[in-house]
Amino acid sequence: MRTTIDITLKQASKAIDALSEASPELSRQKIKDAMAKGACWWTHKGKRLRLRRATRELKPGIRLQLYYDEKVLARKPEDPVLLEDLERYTIWFKPHNLLAQGSQWGDHCSLLRLAEVRLERPCYLVHRLDADAAGLMLIAHDPKAAGALSQRFSGRTMTKHYKARVTGLMDAQDQVVDAPVEGKPAVSHVSTLEKNEEEQTSLVQVSIETGRKHQIRRHLAGLGHSIIGDRLYGRAAGVPLQLLAFHLEFDCPLKKRKMVFELPTELDTLKQN
Repeated sequence: MRTTIDITLKQASKAIDALSEASPELSRQKIKDAMAKGACWWTHKGKRLRLRRATRELKPGIRLQLYYDEKVLARKPEDPVLLEDLERYTIWFKPHNLLAQGSQWGDHCSLLRLAEVRLERPCYLVHRLDADAAGLMLIAHDPKAAGALSQRFSGRTMTKHYKARVTGLMDAQDQVVDAPVEGKPAVSHVSTLEKNEEEQTSLVQVSIETGRKHQIRRHLAGLGHSIIGDRLYGRAAGVPLQLLAFHLEFDCPLKKRKMVFELPTELDTLKQN
């Protein structure tokens, strides 16, 4: 079942009562579960925010929106791994199929929300990683830290290395791929780490200067070597997208020193044979 409720309160009411009255086909328990998972929004002091507390008393004129998708709400995400806590930001391993942040349909399957619940402190997104991909991600814990770290990504001063298992036997040594993505400049550097002649696949390392949407996936597919498991630019393969962010390196504006983060071997699903 998938439905959207959009109401403006005409009289004071608890959130659960207003939503239940507007959508009698949904039980109160289902509405509460959806709210807890971040699928309910309200406009408060001019801001559109998630509303999780079903019993909150609301004044007339408040707009409530519930985005109910049974399949989305039923998903059970794999837990991320906290690798290092540096107080103002943390470093995590994001598993395959875990969102970086939630959507209007909920956020219980997002790294940002799971980190917030586990650490019990504010969490701010610094950068993105495809939901299908896995690997290292930074989460900031105050707005200034988020802004300073985000600038490292947008300013191209962050060294980012990825591994990908691709189709076919690929020979590349720091091959530069300079192909625009959606009309914007995009530059990737590709090097072959190993080839598997029996399986006709290759393991490559990719370093990116820019961070366009699906940049690595598009660039490798454009070379004729789509990433295994890439249902968008290659074909589904019964395994998760074989793309892993394994290395981050930058001059930290908060610690005032170079920081290097490497994915632990036990989490490296694409390590060389």
